[in-house]
Amino acid sequence: MQAALALVDEEGPDALSTPRVAARLGVKGPSLYNHVSGRGEIIDGICELIVAEMDLDMTVRPWTAALDTWARRYRAVLTAHANAVPLFRSRPPQSPSALQGYADAFAMLRTAGWPEEYLLPVVHAVESLIIATASTEERPHDLPAAAELPPGLDPLLNPPPDHRDRTFELGLAALLAGFRETLERLDRPGSAG
Repeated sequence: MQAALALVDEEGPDALSTPRVAARLGVKGPSLYNHVSGRGEIIDGICELIVAEMDLDMTVRPWTAALDTWARRYRAVLTAHANAVPLFRSRPPQSPSALQGYADAFAMLRTAGWPEEYLLPVVHAVESLIIATASTEERPHDLPAAAELPPGLDPLLNPPPDHRDRTFELGLAALLAGFRETLERLDRPGSAG
């Protein structure tokens, strides 16, 4: 799996194939199937390696500090493996470490008083921000000729080099503030959510 992760880190997710991984290991493609069933299992293995690097600690208190720490560690590791980000989006979590990470996050949120129906949305909101700001993919802008563009598009056309970091910091602060407010509202007697 280390060879597969190195391949993705160096050449991007489109380079990932069983023949390419086998070549890196110095074996013939078919012999790799003695160890993995195919590309999907390799992707799961890559995700397992990346999650293992995250060193997540959901025992941090209060819960907002745990979410903040989790988001920062998660993003730091994904940023270090930015070419693997599309693989994270390509499959539902399968690796034991990823599933344990979800279980730990849900347990921490339950302890904080979050209702069950909010657990996944809270985690997915933070994950969406992390994945969006860890990726190096730029969305191509199929824009009309400059003469046809409305004025004021400079932030879109020439974003600052640190715009992903700024987006993450702003987004995380907004999410945590909104989560705090939502939980306080849910804790009030007679609150409808």
